[in-house]
Amino acid sequence: MTPASLPVATLRVLLVTGLLLLAPALAMLFTDEVNWGIGDFLAAGALLAGAGMAYVILARRTRSPAHRALVAALVLLALATVWAELAVGIFH
Repeated sequence: MTPASLPVATLRVLLVTGLLLLAPALAMLFTDEVNWGIGDFLAAGALLAGAGMAYVILARRTRSPAHRALVAALVLLALATVWAELAVGIFH
């Protein structure tokens, strides 16, 4: 990635975040099992966009595909850990 592509990468991260947040929004229309409030959407959006931008920034610092895969795995692990803690409190 080149420095000029950072705004494009940011736009992509925000677009994917919005698309991912459509899943619970649409589910709320069809079932009572999903009951998210605005705070839930804001927290999920911040987590997803933050993880996406963390990957973009960290992956720009490496050239090796293996290192980029490691960065992706670590970012996903951190995202899953925080998401699970917020959802069900795995550390309590």
